[in-house]
Amino acid sequence: MDGNNDRSVGNIMNNPKTEESILEIRNLSVARSGVKVVENVSIDVKRGEFVGLVGPNGGGKTSLLLTIVGVLKPQNGEILVFGNRPADNKNLGMVGWVPQAAANIPKHIHITVRELVSLGTLNHKNYLGKMSTYQKRRVEETIQMVGLSGVENVDVSKLSGGQLQRAVIARALASEADFLLLDEPLVGVDRGSRNSLLKLLDNLCHDFDKTIMMVSHDLTAITQTTHRIIYLEGVVQFDGPTEFLPDLNELASIRGIEHVHSNTHVVPEWVKSPERESP
Repeated sequence: MDGNNDRSVGNIMNNPKTEESILEIRNLSVARSGVKVVENVSIDVKRGEFVGLVGPNGGGKTSLLLTIVGVLKPQNGEILVFGNRPADNKNLGMVGWVPQAAANIPKHIHITVRELVSLGTLNHKNYLGKMSTYQKRRVEETIQMVGLSGVENVDVSKLSGGQLQRAVIARALASEADFLLLDEPLVGVDRGSRNSLLKLLDNLCHDFDKTIMMVSHDLTAITQTTHRIIYLEGVVQFDGPTEFLPDLNELASIRGIEHVHSNTHVVPEWVKSPERESP
């Protein structure tokens, strides 16, 4: 492990993108507490894509991510990650899961950026052992990759919201993850840091051949950053290049939502009648 490794940062930058399928989903349905939240969804994600996953609350976005990492089991359909079932041992370290709570580190826990990122190198084989030279190098390369050089020895409680999000993303990358699943990484991040974080994610795809699926309610940020958008509301309402995402009125129409001020709105007779009884 201490020798040359094809997955190091330097080598990744020199590898051309391929049409390799990272994620293959066919006719997937997922239920939670007996209620179907994802229904008949089919998605393909290729290496190097930056996919934005959007939709209303309760639309199944987080449930889909949890199914990809193997926390939830499909009710129907098939899902393959790197050609394997979710959470297969062959995928260990290859999928980086950054949930909403990842940056909510309790104040009483004191840990530096380097120590936090180092946690990403641990697995069931090495968690009791001493870090190898290769693991240490990977941590330093990852810290540099996310732009946190200079604050690697700073306690994470002292970081800005944007820096903390970079640190938890770095922890996922330190596992050598090629596929990042991010659930609302922009929450609590100020505007300036948000732009910097989005640029980082875009660079990870273009320069380091990473593949990203990101859930966000910030539609503006999604449309300005991602290569492709999937609008999920139980079923896939839209899946295509970002520039072709329908405007809000079209999305409302697709979802079956009518304008409440439409000329076709019918006012009940009892409302119009001047003889209606007073309460």
